[in-house]
Amino acid sequence: MTFGYARVSTAGQNLDAQRDALRAAGVDDRHVYVEKASGTRADRPALRALLEQVHDGDVLVVTKLDRLGRSAAHLARLVSDLVDQGVTLRSLTESIDTSTAAGKFMVHMLAALAQMEADLAAERTRAGLEAARARGRVGGRPSVMSPDRLDAAKASLAQGQSIAAVARALGVSPATIRRHAVGAAPVRFDDGV
Repeated sequence: MTFGYARVSTAGQNLDAQRDALRAAGVDDRHVYVEKASGTRADRPALRALLEQVHDGDVLVVTKLDRLGRSAAHLARLVSDLVDQGVTLRSLTESIDTSTAAGKFMVHMLAALAQMEADLAAERTRAGLEAARARGRVGGRPSVMSPDRLDAAKASLAQGQSIAAVARALGVSPATIRRHAVGAAPVRFDDGV
């Protein structure tokens, strides 16, 4: 059986051109799954329903690959899953047909490009973090334990106050006191803390 998938990003956009192209490619209107949703959405009900419907020997036709996948990595994974299930994917604009040797090659190229995209993003992130660290900047949320608060917590703990009492007095959690101040002085644990 031949299925089609058409998607537009916003409700104001029109699906007519995609429906016409799918019809011209031999897809029966009854087997066209349509969706008005951003391609970046992970949960697209019509796509999910379509993927549950197709099986070995079926053909899935799209007008363009970007109608199907959110990113190169997502698209490569999706196309690979379809091929593994024995479903042929045809993209009209890119002239990709996974039933041919050239189409299968394109699937492998997509997967390689997706992996390269992911690797490059990870490299850029690492390089940016290293550059920031070299300039004395660290990522993450600033600590609620300023040097003054830390000194007050250590002094209170040294005087025998419990972690819970010190945490209440400073307006922080007991876990924060344990993480920053425990070990500096003898600590008294209250029941339940």
